[in-house]
Amino acid sequence: QLHLTTSEKNELARSLEMVQNQLQEKESEIKREISEYKDRLLQAEKEHQDALTEANQKNKVEIDACHEKISSLEHFINSQKLEIEHLKSNKEQLNTSLKEANQALGELLKTKVR
Repeated sequence: QLHLTTSEKNELARSLEMVQNQLQEKESEIKREISEYKDRLLQAEKEHQDALTEANQKNKVEIDACHEKISSLEHFINSQKLEIEHLKSNKEQLNTSLKEANQALGELLKTKVR
């Protein structure tokens, strides 16, 4: 009976050791997988951050270019407004001169007719 019990004990000890070894292997495998997933996650986060940074820089360049274009157009519009005002002023002066010339011509014609 003692021999049988010792034999069973030894068999259970071997089974326990096998199960413990399997658990250690499984634990090592799971730790390795977790490490791989963490590495992948870090890489994905880095790629995402790099893409975000690049997109932000590109957008900043485009925004700066738009601001420059807006500024240039505002300057152009202001210069056109000044030119329009100048042309209006010249037109008024020419209309005034034309009226005066027509009046003078009318006076001359009246004088000539008399």
